[in-house]
Amino acid sequence: MSQAQRSSRLSGFYDQTRAQRSAVVAEWAGLSPEAQAAFGGTDALSTAQADHMIENVVGVFSLPLGVAANFVVNGRDVLVPMAVEEPSVVAGASFMARLARNTGGFRATASAPEMIGQLLILDVPDAEHARIALLAAKERIMQMATAADPVLAQLGGGARDLEVRVLAGSPIGQLLVLHLIYDTRDAMGANTVNTALETIAPLVAEISGGRVHLRIMSNLADRRLAAASATFRAADLAFGEFSGAQVRDGVIAAWAFAVADPYRAATHNKGIMNGVDAVVLATGNDWRAIEAGAHAYAARSGRYTSLSTWACNADGDLTGSLEMPLAVGIVGGATRAHPTARAALQVLGVSSAAELAQIIVSVGLAQNLAALRALATEGIQRGHMGLHARQIAIAAGARADQVEAVANQLVREHAVRTDRALEILQAN
Repeated sequence: MSQAQRSSRLSGFYDQTRAQRSAVVAEWAGLSPEAQAAFGGTDALSTAQADHMIENVVGVFSLPLGVAANFVVNGRDVLVPMAVEEPSVVAGASFMARLARNTGGFRATASAPEMIGQLLILDVPDAEHARIALLAAKERIMQMATAADPVLAQLGGGARDLEVRVLAGSPIGQLLVLHLIYDTRDAMGANTVNTALETIAPLVAEISGGRVHLRIMSNLADRRLAAASATFRAADLAFGEFSGAQVRDGVIAAWAFAVADPYRAATHNKGIMNGVDAVVLATGNDWRAIEAGAHAYAARSGRYTSLSTWACNADGDLTGSLEMPLAVGIVGGATRAHPTARAALQVLGVSSAAELAQIIVSVGLAQNLAALRALATEGIQRGHMGLHARQIAIAAGARADQVEAVANQLVREHAVRTDRALEILQAN
């Protein structure tokens, strides 16, 4: 299938069997038989491979891997692999991506892949004098940091800047902190940055007159931001008894609640991360780092608030935008060591870490709207519990041929509980 022929609008995809969906994705992405096999289940990552990835391996742990359809990001149709155990996430993102297609899809950007490495310098005789001395030696320090990874340097990466901060108010007194700004190209960059920090630490200690205590990259990657925006026609938001204007205004009111209240903002942003983390995990990236950076960024004003913004435009349509740190990579680490992560990147068809970040932030915005739309209308439980009923049926011991019937009965009775599922199974 040629690039020009490919559309992520896969009508009836949900109703196909798993094998049929897998075949559609394999053809769409041009997957080799080996890559397609990486989506095949628990054998995708062998215990032998896992044994080389972490310590004390006793087995492997699987999550459902779905594909969100309908996405158009910067004019390109994209199928998005998502690894997640929570029902309604893949469906919600896919549905909002379908609505966004009507206005051109998602427009996304990503800043330069610059990470921040931190050196904590203690026992400095004169912090201000040391700060000035370190800044005077900036070029020398940066050259040494870049030389720490000659391969990355050949690709155009390396040190970009150096900052020195004197922090007051810590429990142990004044602290001197050096920030190394480092371009990691298409890698997430943790190992690269930490190696560069180790390399420059002796020189920094010599110049400052102190001792370097910590050498570690920061996960508040606020120099490596991704942003997405989209417009949703009010008429497309209507369903059931709810008009488009009602849904639009309900979404905006729910967002305003998250802006004003950190208790609501935490769950609001969790809805964003439902989509973000699922793609980050599917591609073998560090979802803990992404979570840490996102929530720290949400509190950058000194008060925790919404990562996204929703509004009504002059045409009466709903507009949304999302900006957040997204330090992801397409080379190194599990993105290359894990066969399923490699296959997921092939399905996405990305050629740079920036392009991957643009897709991920678009999924986060879509998932945010899916949650807000449900909250602002019929409530989060109605659709979510319908999908959750399948999990309850399985947990109660339903066979594959019983799951749908048991789940449907639980939903009809508004009793999506394990005890009721057991009663249904015992009655049959």
